[in-house]
Order: sequence, then C-alpha cells, then structure tokens
Amino acid sequence: MCCNGNLTEKELQPNSNDTSYLDTIKGMRFFDPHVHMTSRTTDDYQAMADAGVVALIEPAFWLGQPRTAVGTFRDYYSSLIGWERFRSSQFGIKHYCTIGLNSREANNEALAEQVMEILPWFIYKEGVVGVGEIGFDDQTAAEEKYYRLQLELAKEANLPVQIHTPHRDKKKGTTRSMDIALEHGLDPYMVIVDHNNEETVKEVLDRGFWAAFTIYPFTKMGNERMVEVIKQYGSERIMVNSAADWGISDPLAVPKTAALMKQRGIKEEDIFLATYKNAITAFAQSGQIDEADFNGSKEIDQSQKFNGNTILRGGQQPRIDKNAIIIK
Repeated sequence: MCCNGNLTEKELQPNSNDTSYLDTIKGMRFFDPHVHMTSRTTDDYQAMADAGVVALIEPAFWLGQPRTAVGTFRDYYSSLIGWERFRSSQFGIKHYCTIGLNSREANNEALAEQVMEILPWFIYKEGVVGVGEIGFDDQTAAEEKYYRLQLELAKEANLPVQIHTPHRDKKKGTTRSMDIALEHGLDPYMVIVDHNNEETVKEVLDRGFWAAFTIYPFTKMGNERMVEVIKQYGSERIMVNSAADWGISDPLAVPKTAALMKQRGIKEEDIFLATYKNAITAFAQSGQIDEADFNGSKEIDQSQKFNGNTILRGGQQPRIDKNAIIIK
C-alpha cells in the first residue's frame, strides 16, 4: 500500500499463486477442449475437478520423442479411448478425445502410411469427438499430404477437425490450414483452429472457423492477453483451453482464466461461452457429446477397475482430505 493509503497497481493485480481464485469461480463449470491428460497426474485430475472442470477433450499428440512403430500409435490411441477415459471418470470428469496423426510425426512418411491405415479403426469409437490435432509444424510437403488425407477422413466420418497451428510462422500456417480445409469442402463451422494469438484471431473468425486459444505459460497466450481478446472480439466461436502436457503447463488454465475474466469485468455470459459452452457446441457436432452425461453430481467409486487395474494401489484408500499435510 502506498503512502496515501491506496492500493498500488501491483497490489491490485491477482496473485497467480493465490488459490483464492477458487472463490471467484465457485459454482461455475468448465470444459477444457484441449488437454493431454496422459501426461498428467491424478492430483491434476483432482485439482481440475475441484476447480469446476466437468469435461475435457484429449487430442492425440506428439509424446516428446518420436514413436518408431505403428504398434506404439495403436496402443496410444487405445489408451485414449480406454484407460484414460476410465481414469478421468474416477474424478468425476467426462473424458472425450480426438484421434489423428500429429503434424510432427507426419514427416516420417513410412510410419505415417501405416498410421493412416489404422486411423479408421479408432475415429468411429465411442467418445471420439473429432480428428485431431492435425495440421502443420514445420509446414513441410509431408505434413500437408497427411493433413489433407485426414481432412478427407473427417469428412467421411462427419467429424469436427481440430487443427494444430504451427509455432513458427503462425500467421502463414494458420491461413494455409484454413485454405486447405476449404479446398477439401469442409464447413468452417466443423473446424476448430487452435493455438491462436492476436495476429490470427481476426482472420479465423472472419472466415467462419472456431478460434481456440491455448493458455500456456511463457509461450502461446497468457490469460491477461486472453482477457483483452475477449474484450475486443467478444465470445462468439471463441474457446479457451490449457493444452496441458508433459511440458511446463497448467491444467487449471481454463478456470484461472475464467476467474481473471470475472475480475477484469468480462460479462458472465462471455465467460460461460468461452470456457464451457462453445466447446460443447463445436464438438457436439460429432454426435458424441450429451451435456446430460456431466450434468449433476455422480457417485464416484475409485475402487472400480479397468482391465483389472484401479487408480488405487495395494489396499490404498482414496485420499479424502486433499489438503491434509499427513499422507496416510
């Protein structure tokens, strides 16, 4: 507090390490349409549930090092529609996924050809709400080839497409991604363009696509910038996600962004659309999302098993008080 008794600018800003943001969003519900829970812990699931996340979408993505055989893709896709879906349910969160060959690994053409053969085995499975995340990384000819092939798969299956826009030369890559989607006859309303920023959002919205924003520390978008985007463009066809993965990332990015929006005077209807409803509207075009599936409280039995396995270990009981300093 400064000498005249008024709060300083620094004191007025919300503290990112302050859990009191939960009070700001109490009673609100969130849908994170892009989070890689395979890379996260059960504590992350619990924290997300406590913050009001009721459903999420896990896109297929690059695991941090190249996969070397088609069997590793098969097992990974199986885990997204199997074990991970079960693990999420043990914390009361409805889990959906998108399935695709990521742009980075599309550059291994011999392996990519094999992956393309197995994709139809998975994209029609229960809980799969789109083809993704696909698109460009280095914007190579191979990436374009497999992006186009997967757009055709999405058309055939009548599924939404989740596009990964490149980190480098983003504006060019975003425009190119949309141009190609239109060349293949996709309805922009069926295409979610992800990892947007201030230089891409206007074109994405003007062309009728969905604009998703990743709130990711130190890169992509911070949530203060996201607030300014909502102030400028409103909430129509805009959605917020965390894209939390094995890197430095925050699975609570969506509820934290909602809290900041509320503190900065964004209308509750805009917060509701950007952090919950728009994701449902976009991906429900798959025919796989029914809000009733995550409406209301449900009994959770963490002793349930999936293929003989539970999230508990050797007689372990669920931790009731997550804030307790004693771990029993």
